[in-house]
Amino acid sequence: MKSFNLPSSRLLHRLLSPLLGAAALMSVLAAAPAMAQSSYNVGATSTGVPFTFLDIKTNKLQGMMVDTVTAVGNKAGFSVNIQQTPFSALIPSLTGNKIDIIAAAMLKTEARAQIVDFSDPVYSYGEGLFVNAQDQKVYKTLDDLKGEIVGAQVGTVFVDALNKKGGFKEVKTYDSVADMMRDVGLGRIKAGFGDRPIVAYQLSQGANPQVRLVKEYQSTLMGDVCLVIRKGDPKLMERLNKAIAELKADGTLTRIVDQWKLN
Repeated sequence: MKSFNLPSSRLLHRLLSPLLGAAALMSVLAAAPAMAQSSYNVGATSTGVPFTFLDIKTNKLQGMMVDTVTAVGNKAGFSVNIQQTPFSALIPSLTGNKIDIIAAAMLKTEARAQIVDFSDPVYSYGEGLFVNAQDQKVYKTLDDLKGEIVGAQVGTVFVDALNKKGGFKEVKTYDSVADMMRDVGLGRIKAGFGDRPIVAYQLSQGANPQVRLVKEYQSTLMGDVCLVIRKGDPKLMERLNKAIAELKADGTLTRIVDQWKLN
């Protein structure tokens, strides 16, 4: 019978070393955590001054929420690609994977929270009421507008709230606060409802001298503005909330709010 000589232990080690090295490398890679994403597409509106708006001089989106998501990204270690998105298309764009984060004047609601996830709050506010500048009547509550035609921006919580309240002749919807202000100024509708900081800021900048903000009106729909992401991404949510907490602690978030005159 023909015999075969087995390789020596040294030769066997030389033959198996490449295989052992590859196996070890694969084991390390498998155990290592996945690399965190370094860039995210962020949806923001062009008509939400001072939260998000298009600067016609630079043709870039700016505002409090743009600065906030940029600061959060810097703190969390990712860059942001801001994309202009109509308010009514923000959530569909997010769930449709066209954007990864929403940074806009979007209040957190139970209905929205069933579809998307909200970060910890970055700012809180309520609705503002504006009427024709010639109308000097005091409006404190919604009941003071019974039987009138009022307006609200499509996609906002104010539309559902006004319809649920009832008592109005009609609740008209608008694509932007500017369009709504125009109709209030022209007398086409009695009053308009919008995010109070946005309305106050735009009117302070001379957006429409035919319209005034009703200072006596008491907001009833107070809510939180947050960053918004798709459901099922706890790692991104953890990064966002950790960064938000750090920005609150070091005063960065307060400085951003102050810069845009939201206090």
